[in-house]
Amino acid sequence: MEYIKDNKKHSTRWFSLLIASGIFLSRIAGLIRDRIFAHYFGNSDAADAFRAAFKIPNFLQNLFGEGVLSASFIPVYSRLLAENRKEEAKQVAEAILSLLILTISILTVIGILAAPALVDVIAPGFKNEKRELTIVLVKILFPGAGLLVLSAWCLGVLNSHNRFFLSYTAPVIWNTALIATMVAFGGTMMQYPLTECLAWGSVVGSGLQVIIQLPTVFSFIKGLRLTSDFLNKNARTVTRNFIPVFISRGVVQISSFVDSVLASLLPTGAVSALSYGQTLYMLPVSLFGMSVSAAELPAMSKALGNKDEIALQLRNRLNSGLQRIALFIIPTSMGFLALGDVVAAAIYQTGHFTHRDAVYVWSVLAGSAVGLLASTMGRLYSSAFYALQDTRTPLKFSIIRVSLTIILGYISAILVPPMIGINARWGVAGLTASAGIAGWIEFLLLRYNLKKRIGHTGISFSYSSKLWTSAALAAATALAVQQFTHSFYPVIQAILILSPYGIVYFVSAYLMKIPLNIMSIRRMK
Repeated sequence: MEYIKDNKKHSTRWFSLLIASGIFLSRIAGLIRDRIFAHYFGNSDAADAFRAAFKIPNFLQNLFGEGVLSASFIPVYSRLLAENRKEEAKQVAEAILSLLILTISILTVIGILAAPALVDVIAPGFKNEKRELTIVLVKILFPGAGLLVLSAWCLGVLNSHNRFFLSYTAPVIWNTALIATMVAFGGTMMQYPLTECLAWGSVVGSGLQVIIQLPTVFSFIKGLRLTSDFLNKNARTVTRNFIPVFISRGVVQISSFVDSVLASLLPTGAVSALSYGQTLYMLPVSLFGMSVSAAELPAMSKALGNKDEIALQLRNRLNSGLQRIALFIIPTSMGFLALGDVVAAAIYQTGHFTHRDAVYVWSVLAGSAVGLLASTMGRLYSSAFYALQDTRTPLKFSIIRVSLTIILGYISAILVPPMIGINARWGVAGLTASAGIAGWIEFLLLRYNLKKRIGHTGISFSYSSKLWTSAALAAATALAVQQFTHSFYPVIQAILILSPYGIVYFVSAYLMKIPLNIMSIRRMK
């Protein structure tokens, strides 16, 4: 296939819209899945067990999955395509696929055998039947996580060929499998056996997610085959770049596991509330942070010219991407902080999930709002380093972020609540708030060090202050409307409150001369 040039028709802004659309469909399916999950499980022991169990095999997906392969595989594969070295591109794709299959197969077997020990590490607060259920779920879920790693390889190939929509909508299939499982069996099973059935549905969905992408992958890589040649030059480059990102993701996963460990020590419901909140938190991160970063990475990796020309191209792409991210993340942060209960109730409040649970999830969202902007912009800065084939610098700063998250999380979730006389269950908000503070420190370090490579980057104070002012005006309007909607059904209440919130935000931004057409955003002075 002839490499598609970055022109008006096929710009990275268009690609980011395709990715955002795919992610939006996937995340909507995920929200429907979680709403149905909340209906059948609420914040129960079974919900905690499933959420904790899913984290353990999901470790494989996060270590070897999309983010790691994107950072290591796409820059090499995309550069070979740009230089029209198609046979070498095919060889590196085959080598990485073969190496992944071998590695994931071994780790899956180890994970199944070591499930009891892994559960004791990740959820030390789980005892008796709750612990036994979690162990069974881990054993079922591990093969599915391995399949999702192969799905991430498909995404790497498709993104490099500028085929973004399919790979980011593929998770809809996985979510649909889980939804179908709960709808089919939720009315006839008790919670514990239903979680086992749901785990098997997850494995089936993982397989379907891979299968749906393979025809398009095969259309780009003719005669794809497995190989034992893991050591060709380009594969070594991918592996060399892979290791620092792998370690970086591993460090991040340690932080996630520590959050689960700390949450398991809090009262029942903390683990599931943290997961419900993270589903909502990851929606804007994925829609606006991941979509822009994923679209820009192949383009930035193909930047050609002398050192100054490459720096200019990266700087322009980075600044434009940061503005697109801020336009949507700033009002999201304000919305989570001021209206998190409205959002959580609209999505989850049904069946076993009560308004009290919605308020609990709001505390998680409020904590997440602290670092939401830093986390999303940090993804794009990391992509700029990856485009320069520097995977070690983001690794260093992710270690700093995770170390701070662990320390601050323990202090704010476990030590502070009893010291100031509040219920221990609210410590879960401290976990997400501490991660946000650490995220800002990582972001500042990334920006400072990239400045040495390509010059000054970032959104201007004027641009960000206008966005925050618009968001504050929108929040004030929405809170005023909320005073008259307490008796409404949660979904209706959310529509009545969030609609004026969005309208006031965008009208205010427009009146402040903020460009709202993300296809034409330029650097704001």
